[in-house]
Amino acid sequence: MVRALAVPSESRLRADARRNSEQIRAAAIDAFQGRGLTVPLEEVARAAGVSKATIFNRFGGRIGLIEAVIEEVVATELLAVIDHSRSIDDVGERITYYFTALRDLQYRQPAVNDVLLRTYPHSQQLMTICRAGSEANDELIAAGRACGALRPEFTADDLHALVVDNALALKHGDRPPRDGYDRRTTYLLDGIRGG
Repeated sequence: MVRALAVPSESRLRADARRNSEQIRAAAIDAFQGRGLTVPLEEVARAAGVSKATIFNRFGGRIGLIEAVIEEVVATELLAVIDHSRSIDDVGERITYYFTALRDLQYRQPAVNDVLLRTYPHSQQLMTICRAGSEANDELIAAGRACGALRPEFTADDLHALVVDNALALKHGDRPPRDGYDRRTTYLLDGIRGG
């Protein structure tokens, strides 16, 4: 007697693929939020209960995976900071809020530092987030200098350098205690404010 080979139905394969994609997305969001976008894909695969090859099959690799989850990992919070800062009428208060909120995000969300450092420049979505941040920085500095809320010599390039320096320190250095980190945020704000 010849047995027919069992062939999985197409709907079963689609359900498995959908479940795998959801598990990979959930594992990536958790890993990227906790440790940044450079977490080894093997760890994401292990947490999702799939092989690394499955990540490549479903998302095309790291860049595709980043683009699939960057909204939840970074974009929503970072763009909310930008939008809220634009709603603050007093420019001095806007500068304080923006700088403090951005540094807070850098401290809490390691993936934010990977975005600010442009760690994966081939990710179009990541670069779109960077452009939105650069535009917000330029607007903020122009408004701050125009009304005297910032030192006249302080430029958008200076703000960019401070943000990048902080990202490098948090990504590659020892993580400072939160109270010391917040104290240094105050020192930086005092140093850039206009007289």
